[in-house]
Amino acid sequence: MIEAQDINAAVKRGLITEAQAAELMGIADARRQARDQIAPSEEPFVLFKGFNEIFIVIGLTILFSGWVIMAAVFGAKIAPPVGAETVLMAAVTLLGLGYTQRYFTIKRRMIAPSISLAIKTALTSAALGWALAANLGLGTFGTSAVGWGVVAAAMLAHYRLFRVPFDAAIIATALFATVWSVLAGQGILPGDAPNLLHMSKGGALAVFSILFGIVCFTLAMRFDMSDPHRISTRATTGFWLHVVAAPAIMNTVALRLLGNGQVGHLFLFVFLLVLALVAIVIDRRSFLVSGAGYAVWLTLSLFDGSAMVIFFLGLGLVFLGAQWERLRSAIMRGLPSFPGKDRLPPYGSMQ
Repeated sequence: MIEAQDINAAVKRGLITEAQAAELMGIADARRQARDQIAPSEEPFVLFKGFNEIFIVIGLTILFSGWVIMAAVFGAKIAPPVGAETVLMAAVTLLGLGYTQRYFTIKRRMIAPSISLAIKTALTSAALGWALAANLGLGTFGTSAVGWGVVAAAMLAHYRLFRVPFDAAIIATALFATVWSVLAGQGILPGDAPNLLHMSKGGALAVFSILFGIVCFTLAMRFDMSDPHRISTRATTGFWLHVVAAPAIMNTVALRLLGNGQVGHLFLFVFLLVLALVAIVIDRRSFLVSGAGYAVWLTLSLFDGSAMVIFFLGLGLVFLGAQWERLRSAIMRGLPSFPGKDRLPPYGSMQ
């Protein structure tokens, strides 16, 4: 760890200026205060800092809606035939969103407006992608692949420019949809988009769903382990990747198990226990809640609900929420040393 005397020595050697040294010390103090304010049992998550951010989001949404209506009046549209007006208006909209995002994200450091503008950027990128695909005369899956591909590329650039953590969820979803569109167009994956998630209990789509979830989980862990104290945007990026990863992994497993009656329900509980253990070790409630919530949704929407399944899921989540720190401390102390254990969030005492 670099201390104050190290920075002073660097100034004396001419490696950095006094102004840069002061900025470094300010950043170090801010990070130290952030770590001190976070209790060991917490998983930092902030959607907005105050109602002013909600107020701005409402204003941005109304402004964006008005602009979209104006663009439609000037001839912009997605459905074919699509002219140059749509491409031009989408490009202008992206430019305006970029300047607005620069103000609210980089200068003002606002959270909710940043997420709102990221969503609007994704929607505009989708309109641009679909417009380009329509002009190319592609088929249904080709149009879908180009549209989602443009969204993925645009949001990757957006993340590099503005570092909005929510971008990670959009990028992951867009990449999933792009690959699915390409493979479905070739007949490798089922092409029934409305029932896409309902169909992945077997076959190539099941493998694709699980692999996608594992890749998202791996990336999330890379972000998490680079910031064990969860005080930077990298950790928040990991949070959103966990939110996407858990349902993708749970999708295939839950569909297969829920279709096997009471025995399947029992094995689903076992799988959820494993999921809970992983979530406790990596200290990510979001991973568990996202996976368990998706299992409840599948149970309600596809299997007419199961009171016992839902009851025990809720009971388990409440218990884990109340005893998370004690359980994690006991589990982490009981686990042998493994690669990356020292890069996970610290665990407190069991008292």
